[in-house]
Amino acid sequence: MNLIILIGSGAVGKMTVGQELMKITDYRLFHNHMMIEPVIEIFGKFDGAVISKLREDIFDAFLKTDYTGMIFTYMWAFDIQDDWDYIKRITDKFEATGGTVYYVELVADRAVRIERNKTENRLKNKASKRDIVISEARMLREETKYRTVSKDGEMPFKNYIKIDNTNLSPDAVARMIKEQFGLEGPKDTELRSRIKLEEVREDELPQLYKMQIESFMPLYEKYHDAGSPAIESFERVQGRAKRPNRKYYFIVKDGARVGAVNLGHNDPDEKTVSFISPIFILPEFQNQGIGYVAINKAFEMYPDVKVWKLETILQEPLNCHLYEKCGFRRVGEEHVVNERMTLIDYEFLT
Repeated sequence: MNLIILIGSGAVGKMTVGQELMKITDYRLFHNHMMIEPVIEIFGKFDGAVISKLREDIFDAFLKTDYTGMIFTYMWAFDIQDDWDYIKRITDKFEATGGTVYYVELVADRAVRIERNKTENRLKNKASKRDIVISEARMLREETKYRTVSKDGEMPFKNYIKIDNTNLSPDAVARMIKEQFGLEGPKDTELRSRIKLEEVREDELPQLYKMQIESFMPLYEKYHDAGSPAIESFERVQGRAKRPNRKYYFIVKDGARVGAVNLGHNDPDEKTVSFISPIFILPEFQNQGIGYVAINKAFEMYPDVKVWKLETILQEPLNCHLYEKCGFRRVGEEHVVNERMTLIDYEFLT
């Protein structure tokens, strides 16, 4: 697990840069005030011990996820040994997993930071900064009391960069960081954590049937194919659900049922060849990457399957692209259904 530590004085833009960096990488943002604000709200004051404990719990839990890394923001007092020790403890925690730690120091002119202290994004995410007079006075006091900008050559880290972002936009700084360290782009990790396949009970088949009709009706109206799932009888869906070697699963995103898939074997004695038929996503949830994640979760649920099969419409390039992205390849001959529509077969070998 990797870690990016965004370092800098108050209102230099650490959180905002982190937000932009999260958009273009597989890293999640854990900015300093995510723990500070709840503690102040609950206890009525800043409590460093509680904040530190909560941070440690977040670090430990995050290290168990599948993300590439975390972005952590911190105002480092370089003249305080405890801050050096704290950064080392965090560094050791992430490096112990085999990860890499990157250090990014942001610096900006005081006048610019004073203006940034008033921005909507900062005040939205940091309730303790909303009294501008107090927060500005606190920011200036911190600079007087601590040294929050490193000296030239002081940082001993291999993966370190110092950026003067006085005149740079947050997204430009984020791109500089990504390019400097060769960070990977976004993956489907977050979406995977939000999507589940839940087996459909017999009493839930009417809901599934309704969703199937709604999902396939636009295709039926386009192609008028007699075999469309949009005009399939409920009895046929029931029959498919009763087959002991096939199962229906709802595709669930954030607790909402957004589609469904039927998985299994046509031959009850054959466990290594499986079919995906049908799979559908409700129209309002299509083209969001949900189908891709659902198919890959199906692969994980059936580890003994060596060959996956499905068919789709040749004239639907987005569907073809989805299956090919999942690793499927066209096989066999084309099957002309009518003058508008042709079915093609796909296979995926694990």
